[in-house]
Amino acid sequence: MRSGLNLPLVLARDELSCRQRDEMFRLLGEHFLGVSRDRFEQDLADKNWVIVITRASRIVGFSTLLAYETTFAEAPVSVIYSGDTIMAREAWGSTALPRAWIETVTRLRVTYSRGPFYWLLLTSGFRTYRFLSVFWPRFDSAPAPRPRSLVHHLAAERFGNQYDPARGIVRLQHPQKLLPALAEVPAGRIADPHVAFFLARNPGHAGGDELVCLTELSSENLTPAGRRMASAEPHEVSTGHC
Repeated sequence: MRSGLNLPLVLARDELSCRQRDEMFRLLGEHFLGVSRDRFEQDLADKNWVIVITRASRIVGFSTLLAYETTFAEAPVSVIYSGDTIMAREAWGSTALPRAWIETVTRLRVTYSRGPFYWLLLTSGFRTYRFLSVFWPRFDSAPAPRPRSLVHHLAAERFGNQYDPARGIVRLQHPQKLLPALAEVPAGRIADPHVAFFLARNPGHAGGDELVCLTELSSENLTPAGRRMASAEPHEVSTGHC
């Protein structure tokens, strides 16, 4: 692959080896302040899938996912909730992770097939928001009443009183704060309307405040770049256990 990256690995959480867990924890600690192994393991235990990006034998990126079914307005809803998502600086610019992500959630739709299919994302980083700006909320589109009420329902269901519906923000009991060098927004990026919108909606992002975002996972919601990524390269599957 380009950038010297290997084919992405898509693993069930229980298939992660001890070494892979160690490398994921190390990578998280290189990007966030105050990361503890206990909280990392607790967050990981809440997920059921992991996408891993490697260069040679070293992990340079990963994303954890929870696929689940719930109900809203007495009807079924299927949800992909994104957990920790990290790409090392050396892998910035690669499309390996978004390609693998789109392919993975497309395949999961076969298993989680009841009701509409939604992506629930929390983000405290403008890079994640800017890169994934096909989801709601975004600066140039007003949400329909159903998505807005569904956001409140899903966020309150998962995060309870840590969710502030008036601001659309989750403030976790133990927030993960980006390192100052990564949380700082370069002056040139503030002119980007997506970045400006993120900063206006989440002014406490540097303190670990998480903006709640939601989109329906459908081909109609893909941007042209997303459609190109949807024709994803095949991924590898690797298994191992602690």
